[in-house]
Amino acid sequence: MTSLKFGTSGLRGLATDLIGTEARRYTTAFLRHLDQIGEAADTLYLGRDLRSSSSTILADCANAASALGIEVVDCGVLPAPALALHAMAAGSPSLMITGSHIPADRNGLKFYRAAREISKEDETGIIRQLGDFRFSDISASTLDNTAAAFDRYLNRYNGLLRADALKGWRVGVYEHSSAGREALAKVFAAYGAEIVRLGRVDDFVAVDTEAFTDAVFAPLTGWLEQHRLDAIISADGDADRPLLMDNQGEFVRGDVLGLLAAQFFKADTVVTPVTSNTAIEASALFPTVIRTKVGSPFVIEGMEKALASGGHRVFGFEANGGTLLGNDLATDGETQLTALMTRDAILPLIGVFALAAEQSCSISDLVKQLPLRVALSGRLENFSSQKSSALLEKLMVPQSATAFFAARGSIVRMEAIDGLQFFLSDDTMVHYRASGNAPELRCYVEASTSAQADSALQWGLDAARIGIAQ
Repeated sequence: MTSLKFGTSGLRGLATDLIGTEARRYTTAFLRHLDQIGEAADTLYLGRDLRSSSSTILADCANAASALGIEVVDCGVLPAPALALHAMAAGSPSLMITGSHIPADRNGLKFYRAAREISKEDETGIIRQLGDFRFSDISASTLDNTAAAFDRYLNRYNGLLRADALKGWRVGVYEHSSAGREALAKVFAAYGAEIVRLGRVDDFVAVDTEAFTDAVFAPLTGWLEQHRLDAIISADGDADRPLLMDNQGEFVRGDVLGLLAAQFFKADTVVTPVTSNTAIEASALFPTVIRTKVGSPFVIEGMEKALASGGHRVFGFEANGGTLLGNDLATDGETQLTALMTRDAILPLIGVFALAAEQSCSISDLVKQLPLRVALSGRLENFSSQKSSALLEKLMVPQSATAFFAARGSIVRMEAIDGLQFFLSDDTMVHYRASGNAPELRCYVEASTSAQADSALQWGLDAARIGIAQ
């Protein structure tokens, strides 16, 4: 039995389970699924991140596609959104070999149709097509589009701002082993920012852009002071999730990045998971806010519905900051920014810096203007899906939920979009959901103060642990 499993964005598991037969099987199943839904491919674009297993897995994927008579285009190491953009421009599907932010001994595949990421329905279709295929070990012939794909991604941001929009900004780029490190530096430098490159490594380092307390981020505050920086930017392994440390040495949460970017680009509709900060509604900046389940396929589904309903500037973003643009943004009939229905790390970062430059203020000042609630999250590890289901079923019963939360106050409102969210009379929110990637129960809280949030999170984790034992 392999560790491979579809999560919130693509297939993931141990690299040893993916290398060889399984990478070929899933590539074949993906291409057969496309044929089944009327999107038969004659070309497949491939890209990868910098982890050691990715080049081997890419070769496996190329072998499987070639065996079906499909031409393979190798785009090398590049951001996942850059691969998607390049392949979509050619009207072709693509596969990104990446484990994103997970440890180096793991890896994964991200699947893109010719117009967008795959949906949950597509995932089911791929699984249906899996079979015991026979594969040869001959090397597949590939076309090299590495430079063209990278240039297309950079050109997407050409002319978005005036040439000197970020002149006077001194920006650190925490490079580590991100596939987006060159793109980040080049895009920001093109708008006049002075770039200081930091922390580049040769071996792959797992960087989770939401885990601010991880040891990999320990040097950042020192770099900020040492190099007299206005901010530090970065991205995860495949560069579809951004990271930003402001001028005060504070990390800016991904959902705040998305909110500020959507403000700069004057979005009329924001689509975001239920785990994003409630400041999005409280800001009153957007006529329409649509909440979804956690995962980019659900955000894309919500964006497509918004577009079908007449949305003209539809932005999607996850709590991790990965931002999607539903339609081309145009000024005076000329396209300013092309749509891209997959997560991108550069788009929200550019939006935040441009907004700060426009208002002649620091990034920390921008954040202070928002009606933010303090948001924290935690998890109970080794908490099986059966335990999670039992707890959520228990809390769906009003009488049980009332007794469960009695120590904190009464339940003012409950939402069941993804897991269960409880808004309580003590002005806190507690949200439980089962992880889609691991045997864990996730707990998210919001409160007015840091002390309240700390207390609510600790209580929420303890209460869940005790509650399932009773």
